[in-house]
Amino acid sequence: MASAAVDLLIGKVGLILESGVSQLEGVGDELQHLMRELLAMKSFLEDAERSGALGEVEETWMGTVRDVSIDVQDIIDDFTYHRNMEKCWGPYTRAFHQTIFFPMNLWKRHRIATKLHKIIIKAIKAIPERNQLRGVDRSQGGRDCDHGQINIYGESSLFFKDDELVGIKDAKEKLVGWLLSGEPQRIVISVVGMGGSGKTSLVADTFNSQTAKFDCYAWITVSKTYNIECLLRVLIKELFASAMERVPQDLSRMSQIQMVELLANYLQPKRYVIVFDDVWDTNLWRQINGALPDGTHGSRVMLTTRREDIASFSFGFGCHIHHVQPLKENEAWVLFSKKAFTGLPDNCCPPEFEHIARDLVGKCKGLPLGIAALGALMSTKRLASEWTNFYTTFNWELTNNPMLEVVKRILMLSYNDLPYRLEHCFLYMCIFPEDYVIECDRLVRLWMAEGFVEKVRWAKPEELAESYIAELTCRCMVQVVKREPYGRAKALKMHDLLLELALSISEVEKFCTVYNEQKKNEDKRTPYRLSVQAKYGKQAHRDMSRVRTFFIFAPNMTDSSSVEKLPSDFKLLKVMDLRHVPITKLPDQLVKFYNMKYLNLKGMQVKELPRDIGNLHHLETLDIRHSKIRMLPAGVVKLQNLRHLLMYHCNFQDLFRSYYFFDGTKVPQGICKLESLQVCDAIELEGTLVKQLRQFTQLTRMSITNVRESDEEDLCKTLESMKLIEHFFVHTSNEDEVLRLDALPSAPPLLKALGLIGKLEKVPLWFHSLFSLTQLRLHWSRSTKDFLPYIQTLPNLSILRLNNAYLGNQLVFHSGFPKLSELYIMELPKLNAIIIERGAMPTLQRLVITECMELKQLPNGIDHLTCLQSLSLVTVPHELVERIRNEGSLDRSKVMHISDISYHYKTELGWSGERLRSSLQWVVQPSNTPVSILSRDGLPILPEWKEWNEDPLRILFVIIPKNSPITSVHRISYGQFSSGTVYI
Repeated sequence: MASAAVDLLIGKVGLILESGVSQLEGVGDELQHLMRELLAMKSFLEDAERSGALGEVEETWMGTVRDVSIDVQDIIDDFTYHRNMEKCWGPYTRAFHQTIFFPMNLWKRHRIATKLHKIIIKAIKAIPERNQLRGVDRSQGGRDCDHGQINIYGESSLFFKDDELVGIKDAKEKLVGWLLSGEPQRIVISVVGMGGSGKTSLVADTFNSQTAKFDCYAWITVSKTYNIECLLRVLIKELFASAMERVPQDLSRMSQIQMVELLANYLQPKRYVIVFDDVWDTNLWRQINGALPDGTHGSRVMLTTRREDIASFSFGFGCHIHHVQPLKENEAWVLFSKKAFTGLPDNCCPPEFEHIARDLVGKCKGLPLGIAALGALMSTKRLASEWTNFYTTFNWELTNNPMLEVVKRILMLSYNDLPYRLEHCFLYMCIFPEDYVIECDRLVRLWMAEGFVEKVRWAKPEELAESYIAELTCRCMVQVVKREPYGRAKALKMHDLLLELALSISEVEKFCTVYNEQKKNEDKRTPYRLSVQAKYGKQAHRDMSRVRTFFIFAPNMTDSSSVEKLPSDFKLLKVMDLRHVPITKLPDQLVKFYNMKYLNLKGMQVKELPRDIGNLHHLETLDIRHSKIRMLPAGVVKLQNLRHLLMYHCNFQDLFRSYYFFDGTKVPQGICKLESLQVCDAIELEGTLVKQLRQFTQLTRMSITNVRESDEEDLCKTLESMKLIEHFFVHTSNEDEVLRLDALPSAPPLLKALGLIGKLEKVPLWFHSLFSLTQLRLHWSRSTKDFLPYIQTLPNLSILRLNNAYLGNQLVFHSGFPKLSELYIMELPKLNAIIIERGAMPTLQRLVITECMELKQLPNGIDHLTCLQSLSLVTVPHELVERIRNEGSLDRSKVMHISDISYHYKTELGWSGERLRSSLQWVVQPSNTPVSILSRDGLPILPEWKEWNEDPLRILFVIIPKNSPITSVHRISYGQFSSGTVYI
């Protein structure tokens, strides 16, 4: 963590050396000297961090480095700003300034150089003599293997008692099954999850209950800084002790090779079980594998880790992986109550605390370590005001309260293990509000604009940024909410406790300022990155001159009065994200934000971009999706660094029933000169533009609208030239225009997603060559010919969406679709039968049928879809629903293998729905308030509180206090609990 700040400063000094500002006033030599000192200091700090010997001197120096880093960045950005401003001048203006304002320009450059000179001197003076730093004898801090196990701060410090373990029954049964299975070979069992998720407690409980069934056993805590020789000695001692045998006397003098041979010979005839807790890299396995013989006695090795890549490592013939899941809501509440209300009858929460207590438990998002530590802390608080104050200062408490130190320490282990390039990527997540779903594409573009992505000659920055996301996911630092069919993460969330950790680190590092309801008036410093998450006015921050990143999150901002006025004095701004902010006018000064790299206006009411948008020479991302902008100004063609141009406008009001799926944006002539462009969604074709598009050979994603039948030849030549295209959507000018694509000889080799919106008289011949395709959308194709045989053999097709795509009476899935996981059949007007033969769609998990009004029975053969988990019926005939509604219904037996079945329909009051079948378990917690549970008819269902797991069918369960009018009950959504109500 400490060396990361030095890395950052090294990168910034390197930028100055590259930019040419170092040549001003002779500061180049001093910069080179500073660079050499920083590189030496970086090596020293890395050694200190690895040995755990980072002292007070180094920590103080790091604070200075952070300040210097910010000052250096100011110099770079100020210099870049003035240089970019000069690029915007015309030839006459440039000549005028060079003559009339020459003294002033010279003065500006001199001022920049003077500032840089002072910063360099400050930085060099802040670096202590290396000999003085190295004067500390760090060897004295070495480990002594004879005094217990390696000293670490990991999850091993937390073991629950048996009566405190909650929610592990099923997981423990799985692990025990793997431990005691009849497989004779050695099996490696990996348990993976984020820090504090209960991996160690689960494995410890399993291990302790099963050791008697093995000849010998050992529990080894590894940690990040393990010493292999020390670890081997501890392992030998534990194994010999478990078998009640004497440890070899010369163990302390054995080399690593000798200890490996000793273990291999000792374990060969035995059935052993060994746990390696808290594994951080795969080198451990390479070093110790030879000591753990395979054999035929049913030996087992278990390990816990926070990293997916370690859990999925190839350990040999037999491997199992268990992903630890967060506690369910009721389980989390039970664990918290056991800790927080131990002195009360039945661990029952006092009514005056319950609301805030449940909010606190919700903060932990099912993380056992956080719940247990939080419960123990709250057990000392007796007043409601104490609970409320604690909740409002939760971020400070997590960082500073000694009773929560174990939570922070364990989460910090994961952060400290991050490579430098990922530390800032992780901290960047604290810009987003709690529980915010972050699109991965958006995050990639933001990281690029911030300069977090390394420059590697052989890779695109987008690819590198995606690898950063994959690594954060692998390390359980972020949670994947949704994945693409081919496995890539599509959307992420951050665990609340990790978010609080990121916020606390961000405050120390001066990384980001969050302006929300709790922190409206706390931080008066000029922010560097500013995230506005509350009603924003002039009083928030007066000085915006140093702001580089500006976000406004507007979920509750329904009108422009919520944002009084966007500030205009940013000057050095690089990132502006105004997604869904309800304003109609951009600041006039926007075109003078010369350092801007990212501009997000998605969902805004703005109707046009500034005419001089071309002044933003560094702009990499321009996002105007779902805004009112329908035409780009001519200046856009000057944005030679533009990589992502996003401008489609979906018809959300009637997305599927209307032909017009999305609208495009008119672009100026010369748009194809943007050679850096990677993504272009969505261009509205005009004139000869379709011919010019074939110059876009570098595109990976593109969509076009207003396509006509006469465009076939040019459109196909364009698509043929795009060898790198992965996503391609095409939309005809109107519903009667025929979409012709037969002139294309074969499909682009890398195409993953294809959308055809328009009438198809015949299936293109190249459909059979879509070998990489994972998603296919056919919208208003209205084909009279069965097209399923043309796509059923596609090897990677995972998602198929058919919307008014077929005019036949039957859809017959004879065979094929080997990887199809989601199928959407929408608005097929004549469809009266779906037939699924055995063997077709063997991996289908989700089936959605929408507005097929002639379909009055379930698909014939739906019982063959053994992997089907979800069936959604939306505005379908009543007869179809009645055939599966009740236990005795005609087709009920055919859908018993489907865990979730829902039915949605539209009424005069809006959309309504019900669960026809649900696998969810509904648990009602005890309460001091007398209650009764009533059916829709007002008749009692359950006389007392208890847990049940039933198919709710049409019943609306309502929980209300006795003698209260039923009109006081408030409905909520499926399966949630609030205000004494459960609506299933």
